Amino acid sequence: MPRQLLDDVVAHAREEAPNECCGMIASRNGEAVAVHRARNAAASPLRYIIDPAEQYRIMETIEDAGQDLGIIYHSHTRSDPVPSQTDINLAKLGGTDMPAFPGTLYLIVGVKNAQPDLRTWSIVGDEVTQVELQVDG
Repeated sequence: MPRQLLDDVVAHAREEAPNECCGMIASRNGEAVAVHRARNAAASPLRYIIDPAEQYRIMETIEDAGQDLGIIYHSHTRSDPVPSQTDINLAKLGGTDMPAFPGTLYLIVGVKNAQPDLRTWSIVGDEVTQVELQVDG
């Protein structure tokens, strides 16, 4: 993932604090190519919801550009960037808040400390595995 895209995600997390931020990262051939910020419709420090209409618009933009949804990101403002049970439920069950996207990774940005803590996860059913995110630049 290019450093400038990661910096944009961290900036988004800091701007939205104390509420969680959220968004989607487009990829092409497994490489991150664009950050799509979304508004947290929950406006909450404890959870995020991407409005379905906004989510649809972002997905259309990604698909129209010939890209894939590579990562769904959000921030944790009070805890370590480890998937909460709510995060896991959203990833495995989907529902009206955030449909499940098979093969999509989840990036959580921890901003409770001065130095951001970023961790990437694969969530498949109840199996949660940390994945190394390669940063270029």
